[in-house]
Amino acid sequence: MSWNQQLVKLNNKSLVLKMIKDEGPLSRAEISQRLGLTKGTVSSLVNELLNESLCYETGPGESSGGRRPVMLLFNQSSGYSIGIDLGVNYILGVLSDLNGKIVSEKKIRLYSTTFDETVTSLKKVINDLLSNVPDSKYGVVGIGIGVPGIVNKQSEILLAPNLGWKHVHLKEEIEKEFQLPAIIENEANAGAYGEKVLGAGQNYEDIIYVSAGIGIGVGFILNNELYRGKNGFSGELGHMIIEVNGKTCSCGSSGCWELYASERALLTEAKRLPFLPLKEEELTLESLIEVANTNEEIAHYFKQVGHYLGIGINNIINTFNPEQIIIGNRLAMAKKWIEEPVRQVVVKYTLKQHQTDLTITFAELSVYSTALGVSAYATENFLRSDLLQQ
Repeated sequence: MSWNQQLVKLNNKSLVLKMIKDEGPLSRAEISQRLGLTKGTVSSLVNELLNESLCYETGPGESSGGRRPVMLLFNQSSGYSIGIDLGVNYILGVLSDLNGKIVSEKKIRLYSTTFDETVTSLKKVINDLLSNVPDSKYGVVGIGIGVPGIVNKQSEILLAPNLGWKHVHLKEEIEKEFQLPAIIENEANAGAYGEKVLGAGQNYEDIIYVSAGIGIGVGFILNNELYRGKNGFSGELGHMIIEVNGKTCSCGSSGCWELYASERALLTEAKRLPFLPLKEEELTLESLIEVANTNEEIAHYFKQVGHYLGIGINNIINTFNPEQIIIGNRLAMAKKWIEEPVRQVVVKYTLKQHQTDLTITFAELSVYSTALGVSAYATENFLRSDLLQQ
């Protein structure tokens, strides 16, 4: 078989697998019809996928006259991937099957963000998840890590201001330790992708995902594709200036959006309150949410952060005219207080033309958008590379 024929075959095999994964149960005849491939080609490719345990046959489907067809389903339990959301004050790891269903998770708080200490904590979380992997043909197929910073196309972290990192090589460190392929991605891009394939963005094509955690990052899905920019650095809108001569930011600028509309903004303001019924070591987003349920003054701070979040979102809508805005990451837990102020700002300030056909929603995957987004990358890489080895 020539190299060209080999490529066509691999491409067809990938299409067949994707169709079974996304739309199964399907019969061989349905796949042949939908992809415009001959029945013989589909049959031979399906046999390979059955041998590789990537799909399996299930009971007969509806007959259209003649024998009832055998249906094919994707075997999501033939392998697992690990997705890590590396936050500024936490690490959240998930072990998911090849369809993105979480089978195990591990979360720890981070008290130091030096590279060495963070990597040590990261390895502990990964080891913990590895010890919970169910028996399967392929085991863990890859590790994806979402980080709050600028990542180039070679997976090098060029700058993560909230972690205090510059030019670090996390990918090599993880691959060397675990002998598994690793992918490093900006956490907002990963969150946008997670919501697109598994969450609130499944029926939309132009999506802006606003990841509001300690800082703010933004991920763009434009025309159904993740938009990364020329060098992979798009979406650093947490550093869009919304307050001239404002507070000084760790990025070197001042008046940045994330200083007013993030988890850090909330915690910083809360520390100043003389009457706060929490000790400083107890001060977390979760504990503040609990207090806000019965304390109007704390609830007011959440609403203020929601207002500032809306200011940045207004700028984004006026620039991109998106179909959907998804608010995700940890601040989405405070939806109860921040949703209304965001909507009020948009109604008041956003160009009316942009408000038509616009949906503003919160992440469906909750705090898991980033972790599931990078685990989906790891799965896709495996499915592509596994097919290429045949």
